[in-house]
Amino acid sequence: MNTVDLTADDAALPEGRFSGRTEFADLIRLAFQAAASQGWREIIICDASFEDWPLGERMVTSALTDWSRTGRKLTMMAKSYDALTRRHPRFVTWRQTWSHIVECRSIASGPTENLPSAMWTTSWVFERLDMARSVGYCGHEPSRRVALQESLNERVLKSVPAFAATTLGL
Repeated sequence: MNTVDLTADDAALPEGRFSGRTEFADLIRLAFQAAASQGWREIIICDASFEDWPLGERMVTSALTDWSRTGRKLTMMAKSYDALTRRHPRFVTWRQTWSHIVECRSIASGPTENLPSAMWTTSWVFERLDMARSVGYCGHEPSRRVALQESLNERVLKSVPAFAATTLGL
């Protein structure tokens, strides 16, 4: 995969290998733009902390707002949401507004290394296979989508609710 074109009209998501933090971040931006323009109903994202995802960028939260319609669902899974809260305040605000369609889960047990860094949708997926170099694969292949969906669904079953949209004080 070469440099990703981030035009709003670009409905074609890349396929194949990606490498490096810049390509990884561009891939996430493009995916959320595609989610808005193509009307994806369900998205599952998973990462140990989402620390290096560009979730707090105006472009991403704007695309997520455009995506947020009736019947949509975003499931997030992480080991911890602490880094996301510190590094992405714009996303935290977006999450509070759209808490009725965002389900955040925590993987409380097991090593972080086993937690994939991935995005799943019914039509396209990506998974970062080498966290240190941000190397992974993205594509539309049904077999890859089914395998990732099964892996993520298994983790959802073992997870607990986390990252509340609001905190209640006494």
